[in-house]
Amino acid sequence: MVKAIVGANWGDEGKGKITDMLAQEADYIVRFQGGANAGHTIVNNYGKFALHTLPSGVFYNHTTSVIGNGVALNIPVLFNEIKSITDKGVPMPRIAVSDRCQIVMPYHILFDQYEEERLGKASFGSTKSGIAPFYSDKYAKVGYQVSELFDDDILRDKVVRTCEQKNVLLEHLYHKPLLNPEELLATLHEYRDMIAPYVCDVSTMLWNAIKEGKNILLEGQLGTLKDPDHGIYPMVTSSSTLAAYGAIGAGLPPYEIKQIVTVCKAYSSAVGAGAFVSEIFGDEADELRRRGGDGGEFGATTGRPRRMGWFDCVASKYGCRMQGTTDVAFTVLDVLGYLDEIPVCVGYEIDGEVTTDFPVTSKLEKAKPVLKTLPGWKTDIRGIKNYEELPENCRNYIEFIEEQIGFPITMVSNGPGRDDIIYRKSAI
Repeated sequence: MVKAIVGANWGDEGKGKITDMLAQEADYIVRFQGGANAGHTIVNNYGKFALHTLPSGVFYNHTTSVIGNGVALNIPVLFNEIKSITDKGVPMPRIAVSDRCQIVMPYHILFDQYEEERLGKASFGSTKSGIAPFYSDKYAKVGYQVSELFDDDILRDKVVRTCEQKNVLLEHLYHKPLLNPEELLATLHEYRDMIAPYVCDVSTMLWNAIKEGKNILLEGQLGTLKDPDHGIYPMVTSSSTLAAYGAIGAGLPPYEIKQIVTVCKAYSSAVGAGAFVSEIFGDEADELRRRGGDGGEFGATTGRPRRMGWFDCVASKYGCRMQGTTDVAFTVLDVLGYLDEIPVCVGYEIDGEVTTDFPVTSKLEKAKPVLKTLPGWKTDIRGIKNYEELPENCRNYIEFIEEQIGFPITMVSNGPGRDDIIYRKSAI
């Protein structure tokens, strides 16, 4: 069976924990898009980890961790990440890297930095991980596929063409040092030697696994609102964040994806620029940020303070619909236990009219939140295992949001640990 775990909103919803938890029953965990530009925070028996490229199931010895063809593969980052977990006592995971995966090149990271620098105040809030230049090259058909590392004739010709093209921009647009073909070729040879033991035909491997009745978990990065087609364009990422892309980015038939777990936070947070209707500021935001997550709401990759907001039913309903949600995992609910009252965004007012449908970016920029305030539960809910044992106001909060978004909340996370989860049968 194939399951996908994806985000409903801006990313940072707690997908890493849910993947880590569901990986207990998985044989393969597959990253299918994105790169090292965002991270998943995992807390387990080994400690606390921020993963960027490795799938969140690497902590189990019965799983194979797969880097699918849709991933932007930064090879040194992957290897540093492997070392960072094995240095803390995690057994060396089984890793498979698609031979069709494309490589983040050192100059992609430079171009990302140079472009943000050039744009100044008009910049996109990039993590400067090289992701936009990488995907630009992939779709311009000038990227480097992993399989090409093993054909020296292709590589030699390609590095010369690459340097000719990139050096024009470096010299005349960015006024930065030029690329050297020999140095680039040497770097690619290093990458080849590092990645060689893990390269395989991932699509065939997963097809055979399906035929053998194995369990496959597809792990998405970021969330619906960062999708380049359906998100808050242009403040989006450069690869599709939707479960539907899991079939493409892993090399699977789309009809094999049987369950789509969409992760929603009990409040909202975002890293980076872009429209965020339910955003809060000042002391109110600082307090929620300080209490949020495990150790506070700061980006797993950048360390940047996350922007904070109340739960957004409009964005979440849309996010779940676009993902094709079968189950909602509702995370960090325990964080809200300090509040007397909890505002929830139930609509957007745009030009004097209220809508519950998520609009395009130009209209989104004008939107003001329509808030409904619910009573808080004013108690610590960590350690509770049964839904019926949650305080009444806490259950009311969950059920109100479930009704607003129209998708079943079947998992409630009430702490950072792997076992801090409540399974629930939805009334929907």
